[in-house]
Amino acid sequence: LTSHTRSHNLELLFVYIIYFLIGLPANLLALRAFVGRVRQPHPAPVHILLLSLTLADLLLLLLLPFKMVEAAYDFRWYLPELLCALTAFGFNSSIYCSTWLLAGISIGRYLGVAFPVQYKLSRRPVYGVITSLVSCLWSFGHCSIVIIIHYLPTNKVVGDANGLPLCYDNFTQEQLVILLPGQLELCLTFFLIPMLVTIFYYWRFVHIMHSMALAAVALFNFLVCFGPCNVSHVVGFLEGTSKKLWMYTVLLSALNQCLDFLFLLLSNGFHAPDLNLQHRQETGEPDRILPWELRTSPPAKAVAGSGLCNRQEKKWSLKEELALL
Repeated sequence: LTSHTRSHNLELLFVYIIYFLIGLPANLLALRAFVGRVRQPHPAPVHILLLSLTLADLLLLLLLPFKMVEAAYDFRWYLPELLCALTAFGFNSSIYCSTWLLAGISIGRYLGVAFPVQYKLSRRPVYGVITSLVSCLWSFGHCSIVIIIHYLPTNKVVGDANGLPLCYDNFTQEQLVILLPGQLELCLTFFLIPMLVTIFYYWRFVHIMHSMALAAVALFNFLVCFGPCNVSHVVGFLEGTSKKLWMYTVLLSALNQCLDFLFLLLSNGFHAPDLNLQHRQETGEPDRILPWELRTSPPAKAVAGSGLCNRQEKKWSLKEELALL
């Protein structure tokens, strides 16, 4: 390896470590918060989806140490072969499960502001449970192609030009025949469609609430954190080869896990209502009033023939907008 390549690998290792040290405790704190929300009587489906999204983030973060070891050895895989298959499977499953969970959250947020009365009367926790289970099982089932590709019989030992072991890289022609169509299908089903769903419902959300921050956060997740990997799938399918962007996919995906919590941390009502739930129950103190509970003054009046409500227009601060997360 050249000194430039070695330096580049060390930089990636350093970034992995920073993401892990920030993301893991942050998402554990978020997990505690959302567990508190879900344990309350009649939790909203969106809270169950947020809990599921946090668990998907934690799955990726718990697998990140294996990628650190790989980066420390200049992206050669000296760990057991089974760990390679499980790490690649877990990373892909976490990423593609998150996309449909984000889409489900966008639908829930839109219904909550467009049809507030009907949504509150008809929402059931089971809806969130079913949506989370379908998203997880669907994504994990599709990403099983990673394990199939890894153990597919080939006429060549997978490794670099010097015969050193690699993980989920340097595919043979037998593997590419299955891998490239599978990656294209993952891109269309678990990236393009949920991204369009998310954009549509947050666009409707912005039209009602005049809040841009939430839509910007969702668009950033899809375009910056998930976009490059899926674009490489399309390009690879057209060119008949697998693009070697796996290390950068891990980098951007880990960034998403950290940003999820940072945006939540800025929001009002994240830590007080959730982390102090037991204290409130013991002392009988009332819940903190959340920003979206103060957004109708005077009370909203139903528009004839529609489920939309007239709301007093105002410019929301970034902190208020992020509270809707």
